[in-house]
Parts: sequence; structure tokens; C-alpha cells
Amino acid sequence: MEAESKSRKVLVVVVSVLLLLLSAASVWAVVSDYLTRDIVTKGVTLVGHDLTGMNGAQVKTTIEDAVSTPMMRPVTVTGDNKTWVLDPKQVVSVDVGSMFKQAYAPRRSATLVTRLASRIAGRPLAADVKPAFSVDTSVATAWIKHTAAAINRKPVDATRSAAPHYAIRITPAVYGASLDQTKALDELSQALTADAAIATTSRVVSLPVNSIRPKVLQSSFKMAIVVSLSQCRLRLYNGTKLIKTYAIAPGQPAWPTPKGDFKIVTKQANAPWYNPHSTWSASMPDVIPGGPGNPMGDRKIGINYPGVFMHGVPPGEYGSIGSHASHGCMRMLPSQVHDLYARVSIGDPVFIRE
Repeated sequence: MEAESKSRKVLVVVVSVLLLLLSAASVWAVVSDYLTRDIVTKGVTLVGHDLTGMNGAQVKTTIEDAVSTPMMRPVTVTGDNKTWVLDPKQVVSVDVGSMFKQAYAPRRSATLVTRLASRIAGRPLAADVKPAFSVDTSVATAWIKHTAAAINRKPVDATRSAAPHYAIRITPAVYGASLDQTKALDELSQALTADAAIATTSRVVSLPVNSIRPKVLQSSFKMAIVVSLSQCRLRLYNGTKLIKTYAIAPGQPAWPTPKGDFKIVTKQANAPWYNPHSTWSASMPDVIPGGPGNPMGDRKIGINYPGVFMHGVPPGEYGSIGSHASHGCMRMLPSQVHDLYARVSIGDPVFIRE
């Protein structure tokens, strides 16, 4: 009986010690977990940065260095040979609080036992903290709309005119431009994301600008005629290049050749001549058949001015070429008008100057 009593006493002591140790261990576990509540568990990362063992201040510093600062670097925006610099602070908001919570989420979602096991055994409570931010699309849209006003323009057609010294001047066309605002918003928003900000050292966005082709280009202009009444000369141009110069006989003072900008509207070969019944033609027949003996020769080129032609002459009037001898038309030697006739087309401009 005495031995049994002693055994019970020993057992009570052992159990008491074990309970005391267990109690102490529990207290240590709780206290230790409380003291490390500000420490990030093993295995937590933020865009490649290991947050393991960091306290709150260190986590916030890492968020600032790894996410906030890169995302707030200026963005260079280019388009239509222009450059703008966009400050992301106008458009992007970084949610530091959300990332901070993500860093501590593995610890807070795990049980005390799991946390202790992780610390003691070194098992990670892995988590990848995602950058948290928002892009104010209304601000970005307004910025793009304002930028579009500096880009968008209508195309300007090339123009052709008579220049001084009886030359041809062609003003080149100007291509128009149009910013695709929907696509621009997508690309700008993409450039403002954390991935784009962190992955590159320079932030450049090329705006999607569509080129608008003018209806009339410089290459559209081919043949053109410039007439110098004072010089009795007709110049033929291809574009701005002088192709050939012809001697002519423009109108007499009483029947002047009209001045202005015209175009070729007719080309006639071997056409009959009809008497205009003017004072100078009163003694002539009503109709003269087409051919070399025709008052207008066998080729005539009409402009959009009634009764005015570039035409040939019969042999008896060859001597008039180079003087003001016609009744408003522009006389030419038959070989010359044949050459001009083959080179020009209906619609070609005719600039008649003094």
C-alpha cells in the first residue's frame, strides 16, 4: 500500500510538471506569436522582392520602391512628330493599403498552430502580393481628347497656278491626321500599369495616328499651258518642268485674246470653219471645209471661252506668227499645233497672261 501511494504521488508530480510545461509552452507560443505579429511570414513576395521577415515599415518602403515610385515616373507620349510628357499622378492612384494587407494576409488567415509550425519548421506561407492601383479613365480620356485637338487636321490638296515669269507653281499637298482616341486610351492605360512601369526603364507611348491622304497630290498634275500675250509665246509644262515653247499670234488690240485661267474643252481635227459673221469675216463664206486651207488649219484646241482656240493657219498667214494678228485666238504654225495637239488632253489647264 505504501509503495502504491508513493507511485501515485510521483505520477501526480509528473503530470503537474507536464501541465506546467504545457502551460508555459502555450503562453510562450501566444506571446511569441503576438511579438511577431508585425513580421511578414516566409514566402511572401512583391513583384520579385522577398518580404520575408520584414516589419510594417519595411514593407511600406518596399512597396514605395518597387511599385509606387516606378509607376509615377513620367510617361513620354509621341505622335505626329510631336512629344508630350504625362505625369501619372494626374491619372494613376496606387493603393498602398491593399498591398500592405496582402503582405500580411497569409499570417492573418492561418491558425496559431500553422503560424508556429511555419516559424519552427521554416515552412513558407507563400503569397505573391499583386500591385494594387487604379487608372482614372475619365482623366485619361480628357487628356487624350485635348491631345487629339493638337493632332487632328484635314488634308490639304495640292494646287497648281501660274507663277511669275510664265512658270508653273505647284503647292504640295499636306496629309491630314486623325488620332484613334479609343485605341490611344487602351495603349495609354496599358503603359500606366504596374507591369509596364516596373518592366521598363523608360516609359514611351506611341499614339495611333492615322494618316489621311489628300484627294489631289503633287503628282496628279501633268500637262499645263501658260500663254504670254506680250511675248507671243505658248509654254507647255509637265508638272513644273518646261517641255516646249511655241510661237503664237494672239489677238489684235481690237480683238484681244482673253486673259485668265481656263482649261481645254475641245480638240478637233479637220473641222469645218463657220463664219462668225463679224466685221472682219463679212466677205468670207459661211462655211469652209476642214483641211489645210481652212482659216484654222486642220487642228484646233478649244478652251472654255467662246470662240477662242489654239489653231493652225493656212500658208498665207505663216508670217503673222509672232505678232498680235488674230481675232482673239492663238494662231500657230501647222507643225507646232500638231505637236501640241498630240501632247495635251481635255481638262488640261490654260493660263493666259499678259
